[in-house]
Amino acid sequence: MNQSGFSSAVIVAGGSGKRMGRPKQMLPLGGKPALVHTVEAFKKAAAVQQIVVVTPLENQEILKRYFSDLVFAEPGQTRLESVQNGFAKTSVQAKTIAVHDGARPLVKPEAVNECLQEAARCGAAVLAVPVKDTVKIVNNGVVANTLDRSQLWAAQTPQCYRREILAEALEKFGSEKEATDESQLVEKLGVKVHIVPSDYTNNKITTPEDLVFAEAILEEKTVSRTGFGFDLHRLEPGRKLYVGGIEIPHTKGFLGHSDGDLVLHALCDAVLGALCAGEIGILFPPTDDSIKGISSVTIAKKVLEIVRAHHAQIDHLDATIIIQEPKMKPHYESVRKSLAEVFEVPIETISFKSKSHEHVGEIGKGEAAMCQALATLKIRSSL
Repeated sequence: MNQSGFSSAVIVAGGSGKRMGRPKQMLPLGGKPALVHTVEAFKKAAAVQQIVVVTPLENQEILKRYFSDLVFAEPGQTRLESVQNGFAKTSVQAKTIAVHDGARPLVKPEAVNECLQEAARCGAAVLAVPVKDTVKIVNNGVVANTLDRSQLWAAQTPQCYRREILAEALEKFGSEKEATDESQLVEKLGVKVHIVPSDYTNNKITTPEDLVFAEAILEEKTVSRTGFGFDLHRLEPGRKLYVGGIEIPHTKGFLGHSDGDLVLHALCDAVLGALCAGEIGILFPPTDDSIKGISSVTIAKKVLEIVRAHHAQIDHLDATIIIQEPKMKPHYESVRKSLAEVFEVPIETISFKSKSHEHVGEIGKGEAAMCQALATLKIRSSL
């Protein structure tokens, strides 16, 4: 139950990633940018009604491929400036605010809910874990003191606050460039920050080793599924021939309610089969005259939306077209390239090939063609 009232999340993802050599929040993780995983976790958190992502324009365009309801803010010169920019975009209805690092993609939605609820109750709360290693203070390479590990906790994010508390802290101390998190500023107000125990999987991607760790955690939560797709179309004189998203010169083309691209149709059905999500005839019924002649690329893009909604990724596609004419071999690489672009996957994951029908039956006479396809997807459970 959501006891924190209307809550907004500010996800800060404007860093340059100096230690990683590139922006860490956009590094590929499980087939999509790490920041996408972060946003997905907050969208699953029942306590969050609005998500503000503070990130450069180029990253915003990538996120728009996955989400249609995000609010964006431009990053500042420092983390605190970025938080201020994001906070300014939050809804005035938000009673509690969660501030989170975009490079922590493995945060659990239930932990977000718990932290927001604790902030609503006491004013300020942060996720944290006990320090596992012994920590020493060192001066000039020599141990000066050993700290009591039982009293040490490593702060994570989100860090959550009642709106008025965070607003006051940012107004009074927002120019302090040395502050590494917002709770330091809130502490200076005299507000007690409560700890909400988290877990060690809510790790921040800062070094290459962190990315390996995150991939391993995701892999544990991954299942592979394979779907099968099939399609058959007649060939009619005077129609354009579309195969795998490209037009191939020929005197005949596939007859269908759409553009008849049976390779895309079979692959789309294979993908939906792996998701147990029906078939394209349900999404685009042949009885709907408003979509007559629709491009099969449009159909494939809708299927991609369904893939993302299932928190899945396409791992491998394999299509075999059975057609007497025209010969497909000269077009293998062009079709593979097109399929990679349509399904937004590396070309190395695409197999496309053809078989003749040895002049047997309608296919062998050049009057029809069919395609068989397999799709393998990785599907991730809730983090």
